[in-house]
Amino acid sequence: MSKLTTLASGQVTPAEAITVVLVEPDDIPASVIIHWPPQPTVSTPRQFAQVAAAAMRVLALASTELARIRAGRKL
Repeated sequence: MSKLTTLASGQVTPAEAITVVLVEPDDIPASVIIHWPPQPTVSTPRQFAQVAAAAMRVLALASTELARIRAGRKL
């Protein structure tokens, strides 16, 4: 049985979110899965910087949480 830990989740547009999950199976090394919206994310050129920044915030939060977890135990 795999242990799943949500590292971060957040909106990248008002209608779309991404989620980053740490998966720790019993028999193989741990991995990180990024769940993106199933359809392409569409934005205007004017909004692109905001969408990119929102996605990077979620990824940065996930990276920070993974580092906190790793500091507490060996992955």
